[in-house]
Amino acid sequence: MNIGFLGTGLMGTPMAQLLQSAGYQVYAWNRSAHKLEGLLATGVKQAETPASAIAASQLIILMLTNAAAIETTLLSPEAKAELTGKTVLQMGTIAPQESKAIAQAVQAAGGDYFEAPVLGSIPEAKAGTLIVMVGATPEQFAQWRPILACFGPEPQLMGPVGAGSGVKLAMNQLIGTLTTAFSMSLGLVQQESIDVEKFMAIVRQSALYAPTFDKKLGRMCDRNFANPNFPSKHLLKDMNLFVQAADTFNADVAKSVAHMVQQAVDKGLADQDYSAVFAAVNE
Repeated sequence: MNIGFLGTGLMGTPMAQLLQSAGYQVYAWNRSAHKLEGLLATGVKQAETPASAIAASQLIILMLTNAAAIETTLLSPEAKAELTGKTVLQMGTIAPQESKAIAQAVQAAGGDYFEAPVLGSIPEAKAGTLIVMVGATPEQFAQWRPILACFGPEPQLMGPVGAGSGVKLAMNQLIGTLTTAFSMSLGLVQQESIDVEKFMAIVRQSALYAPTFDKKLGRMCDRNFANPNFPSKHLLKDMNLFVQAADTFNADVAKSVAHMVQQAVDKGLADQDYSAVFAAVNE
């Protein structure tokens, strides 16, 4: 089977490699063509345009930055003309309502659509151990499960289109809020000249502990936010999407976290690891 892959950034590149290694022929497109160089050496073929990737493939996977990027690539007049009889799998982080709107547009063009955003970062993408959260019909899930299993061993059907996107946003909200909350606690500990390791020993023994605290502790203490798996600008986008999606309940905490991440971005840390929120909390 030929698979089109639109968007070969930090996560898209290893995910496309997994598919090629599994025996599928991948036709990859990326706005910055130089990011395809490593993939071409593995047998992946370069598509000159999104439309050519769609034309060559039965399944088209999207790993694009946001819904606006999907609009200009998948839903351009040239690309939409190639969608008849094709299936689109959206794997990036977008809002549930955005995913439903894209589904309607794809179906109107004669194609099929489902979603499967993933939780994890580059190491999990390379290993094929991502958590895959699927929004699809049971029939779509059964048909495409072998593809989904390339990315993670136990894909989970969460419900129809929109459910996968909703769970993904809910999880990324936890990433942002937990990291910001830990930044504040660590900031107070440092302000009061408390031994950080003694503090962490207490945290690790408590029901409040989350593994992400240890994962980001070294970066925060060293203020080293380089070489990110998940940059601050992407967390900011996801926190804002969560706030927009939360139209029936109070999302003030998420708004505050988004504000703190925005401050980190304003400090020039947009392309640094999202633990850079510590630099906004504790200057």
